[in-house]
Amino acid sequence: MATTVRIAAIADLHCTKASQNAFQPLFARIADAADVLLLAGDLTDYGLPEEAQVLARELTALRVPAAAVLGNHDMESGKSDEVRKIIADAGVSMLDGDAVELKGIGVAGVKGFGGGFGQRALGPWGETIIKQFVREAVDEALKLEAAFARLRRTDSLVALLHYSPIVATVEGEPLEIYPFLGSSRLEEPIGRYPVSLVLHGHAHRGQPEGVTRSGVPVYNVSMPLLTRTFADRPPFRVFEVKVADAAPVASATGAPRLAIVGQAPPRRRATDGSGS
Repeated sequence: MATTVRIAAIADLHCTKASQNAFQPLFARIADAADVLLLAGDLTDYGLPEEAQVLARELTALRVPAAAVLGNHDMESGKSDEVRKIIADAGVSMLDGDAVELKGIGVAGVKGFGGGFGQRALGPWGETIIKQFVREAVDEALKLEAAFARLRRTDSLVALLHYSPIVATVEGEPLEIYPFLGSSRLEEPIGRYPVSLVLHGHAHRGQPEGVTRSGVPVYNVSMPLLTRTFADRPPFRVFEVKVADAAPVASATGAPRLAIVGQAPPRRRATDGSGS
């Protein structure tokens, strides 16, 4: 018998030490609207344990299982391990090349990294520091592959990232920073597994949705982007996935049946707002 699992998604909360009571109403609404919450990075503003402690208190309003990845802001102060532990202690499954099953949905999560897209992706050639940059992007893709492999028994999969795996959902950002918004290397493992959808943040001025070369839908759930794009809605998205005995209900194409609820059609090319 098929069950509908409602997945709420949001990124780029940028919680600060002054964010007390800022997110509890939002998390309460998410708990009413969804069965699962996925947080796609930049949970804190400067990666400070004090910011994570504020967010942990805000999360007490959330009454559904949640998983998250860190973002680049969460790495800023060199205390990402502390940030991760504080949020994990608040009941959130923190993923970094790990996987978790929530309500029959397999979630594979990594932060990801930059490097650019397609033929313009940075290659490992020249100075050592360039090779190290590319190596980081490759390592994040390998971690995503390993996370998917741990979910081989679950056919309904979600990729949870901070950086984008495709260029379409960063369009609208300055061209000069595209290489720092994502990497097409992250797209490669997504194409090798039956992934229902991909969620990421980071590109505040990007586009709400796109698709991989293999046809997997990708959604940019950055809170600043959603606030502008869906001005009459709370700044999160909800996706419905049909699962049965931890397996998806297949559509005519063999992919899990996915529906988007609670949002109006996106406006294209939003260009205002802050950076990533």
